[in-house]
Amino acid sequence: MIRVLLAGTVLALAAGLIVLLAPTLGAEVQGVALLGAGVGGALGLVPDRSPGARAGAFVVGLVAAWLGFLLRAAVLPDAPSGRAVAVVVVVLLCVAVTAATRRRLPLWAQLLGAAALAGAYETAYTADPSAITTTSPTAASAVLLTAAAGFLVTVLLAPVARAGLTTELSAGERAEQADREAHAAGSPRPSGVAALQPLTTREA
Repeated sequence: MIRVLLAGTVLALAAGLIVLLAPTLGAEVQGVALLGAGVGGALGLVPDRSPGARAGAFVVGLVAAWLGFLLRAAVLPDAPSGRAVAVVVVVLLCVAVTAATRRRLPLWAQLLGAAALAGAYETAYTADPSAITTTSPTAASAVLLTAAAGFLVTVLLAPVARAGLTTELSAGERAEQADREAHAAGSPRPSGVAALQPLTTREA
């Protein structure tokens, strides 16, 4: 529990520091400090793929969401139907990248990036869609900066946090977690009936 609290406390302090530095970093950063630090923290803590793959997938999702906003501003009507089409296009772009990279860029991290930009920029876009070329880069930069801070903090503390969580799990839960981590690393452990097959073969 202490290790998990340590990781969360450092992340909270990083988010607070971002808010304090907002006058230097830009006013937009203050409004997305919690959003960016939160998604960056989740991106760093989830033990799926390498940190580089997770970060790359996050950026891909953010770019997909930005393209969705551009599509809305240039082609689609400013109506629920237009927004619905943009959402479908953004998610399908993320799915296509996942398939093209053979899941090396995880879908969940791409969706996290898309959701982060959508949450940070939707209000500003709705207020003035014609200013997308000037307001969207600012919003994207603010999200990337705050998410990067949360990501770096949690990537460095992720082994500590996961070690703390592991001590709180039962034996069965620890075994399941080890199987998931081994599978993510590309060397799945045999389990269940598969693990007993060598013994059965030797007995025969």
